[in-house]
This record gives sequence, C-alpha cells and structure tokens, in this order.
Amino acid sequence: MQAKKIATMGLLVALAMVLSWVEQLVPLSVTVPGVKLGLANLAVIFTLCRIGTRAAWGLSLLRVVLVSLTFGNAYSLWYSLAGALLSLVVMTLLRRTGRFSLLGISVAGAVCHNLGQIVVAAAVLGSASMVYYLPVLLVSGTAAGVCIGAVAAILVRRVRL
Repeated sequence: MQAKKIATMGLLVALAMVLSWVEQLVPLSVTVPGVKLGLANLAVIFTLCRIGTRAAWGLSLLRVVLVSLTFGNAYSLWYSLAGALLSLVVMTLLRRTGRFSLLGISVAGAVCHNLGQIVVAAAVLGSASMVYYLPVLLVSGTAAGVCIGAVAAILVRRVRL
C-alpha cells in the first residue's frame, strides 16, 4: 500500500507541475500582476479531499519549490510560497469545519493566495501601494476559485484512488 501512495503522490506532484506550466502558457490580458487561473490548485484540493491534509500540504509546498526552481526565480518562490501557505491554512481550516463546499473552500483558497502575494509584494517594495491591485485580485481570485472548485468537486466525486 505504501508504494501505491508514493506513486499516487508522485503523479499528483507531476500533474500539479504540468498544470502550473500550462497556466504560464495561457496569456491573460490583465495588466494587474498576479492574476492567474490557479490550475495547480485542482491537484491540491483533490489531494486534500481524497488523501488528506498532510499530503495536500506536502504536494503544494513541493510544487511551489519545484515550479519556482524550474520556471521561476527567487522572487517567484517567495510570492508563491506566501500565497500557497496562506491558502493552505485557510482551506485546511475550512475543510475541517465540514461546513463549506469544495467551491467555497476553493474560492477562499484563491482569494487568500492573492492576499498572501500582496503582503509579500508590499514587504518587498516597502510600500502599501500594492493594495490598489486588491480589488482586481479579489474578483479574479473569486472567479478562478469558482471554476477550479467546480472542476475539483467533479473530480473528487468521479475519481477513485
């Protein structure tokens, strides 16, 4: 059984990395930095629901590090890490309450990911001027969270491990 779990996690990490790469190929015509689809969150939410919290944390953090090393730089690592950590904390807590659908968990995760990145940007720039991006990031995060949450709900229902 341990070999199956390791193989499954390896596939999910690879899937999350591929989804991150595909996301970089999709040009969004938005002038606000940080607006993304959040495709890799599909793998994280699926893992959170099907395998567990610890596995989802491992998957998300490993994906952030590997994608930053492969496609990004030191700055992208810190932005992604801040967003992923805040998102994971919130999604984990909401999931544990049992009161939120995957759609709600996904939206909260997406919005918190953007908030985490805004905090890092403000710290790096030494200015709170990044707050002006917040309305666009909240709207785009909500929209992306709805889409990813809807697809994740279908996957969690239909895919058995």
